[in-house]
Amino acid sequence: MAKQLDYHTIREIFTRFQAADAAPKGELEHVNAYTLVVAVALSAQATDAGVNKATRGLFQVADTPEKMLALGLEGVTEHIKTIGLFRQKAKNVIKLSQILVDDYGGQVPNSRAALQALPGVGRKTANVVLNMWWHYPAQAVDTHIFRVGNRTGICPGKDVVAVERAIEDNIPVDFQQHAHHWLILHGRYTCVARKPKCGACLIRDLCQFEDKTQ
Repeated sequence: MAKQLDYHTIREIFTRFQAADAAPKGELEHVNAYTLVVAVALSAQATDAGVNKATRGLFQVADTPEKMLALGLEGVTEHIKTIGLFRQKAKNVIKLSQILVDDYGGQVPNSRAALQALPGVGRKTANVVLNMWWHYPAQAVDTHIFRVGNRTGICPGKDVVAVERAIEDNIPVDFQQHAHHWLILHGRYTCVARKPKCGACLIRDLCQFEDKTQ
């Protein structure tokens, strides 16, 4: 685990990220807060591209909790059967849709605790929804952010909660809104797990990773 970078280095890193992509976007397709919750819940142990492929048809017929319940478990299962763990995920989608109808009038709540109480929704999913839909600077730490944070020294930590806290504590406030997207995209396309593309990296000279590739 790299040592925590200092303020000025972190500011320079995010200044470069911002210059390259001023408003990074999440790659999960959605049309409202509800479909975002469902898409993020389905994305656990699956790729965004795979989820998008499955949900395009699903969201055309079920873009509200009420419509999802009308579609039913078998209908949901059929739409998402190409996604890993699809049977359990389909059950979670139906359960969370029922809770939204029963307890929230069909609307998606916007507190982390309320979101996390939904079946199949963990802290990471809740933070993605808070960030992407309500523009709250919540930091959703996935495997990409965990890797980048610890390799570079931007936000090192022994677990995802520690990395989340390091982002909140060390990244300047003016970069907080987009921080998790910059880090995710950097990990997905440049600082990849097996052979990081250090030669093409915007922050190579600022990164503490010792085993840099050419």
